[in-house]
Amino acid sequence: MRRQPADPDHNKTMLKNKTIAAWLALLGGPLGLHRFYLYGLGDTIGWLLPIPTALGWYGVQRAQHLGLDDQTSWLLIPLLGFAIAAGALTAIVYGLMSPEKWGGGFNSSAAPDHSAGTTHWLTIGAVVCALLIGTTALMSSLAFSFQRYFEYQVEAARAISQTSSSPSK
Repeated sequence: MRRQPADPDHNKTMLKNKTIAAWLALLGGPLGLHRFYLYGLGDTIGWLLPIPTALGWYGVQRAQHLGLDDQTSWLLIPLLGFAIAAGALTAIVYGLMSPEKWGGGFNSSAAPDHSAGTTHWLTIGAVVCALLIGTTALMSSLAFSFQRYFEYQVEAARAISQTSSSPSK
C-alpha cells in the first residue's frame, strides 16, 4: 500500500521526478532523503531510517578502535550494509516503475505520461549503480556477519573442548 503525502495539495504544487527520487534513494537512502523528497519532512519512516545507519556506522567505529573481536561491532556493522542495500533496492524499484504507476502514486494531478515519471538514461544509470552498490553492500554484510559468527562459534567450541579434555586431578 503506497502512502500518500500528508498535504492533499502536495502533488499539485510540485511534481516528483522519478530520476531524482531514484538517485536520492541510492545516494541518500540510508538517511531517508528520498522519503523526504517524496513525502515531505513529516514522514516518520524518513526520520527513522538514519537510526540503523548510525548504529552501523557506530559499529564500524568500534571495530576500528577495539578490533574485529568486539562482538558488538560485528552485530552493528551489518546494519549499515543492510541500510545501503535497502536504499539501493528502493532506487531500483523507483527506476523501474512504470510512468503510469509513478504518476498515480506521486504525481496524481499530472497526466500519466508526464515527463516527471518517464525513464531516462540517468534513471537507468541509477538502476545500474544501485544494482552494483546494493549487491556489494548486501553480500559484504552477509559475508562479514556469517564469518564473524562462525569464528565466534569455533572459538567457543575450542574453549569447551580444551576445558573438557584437560586431565582432572
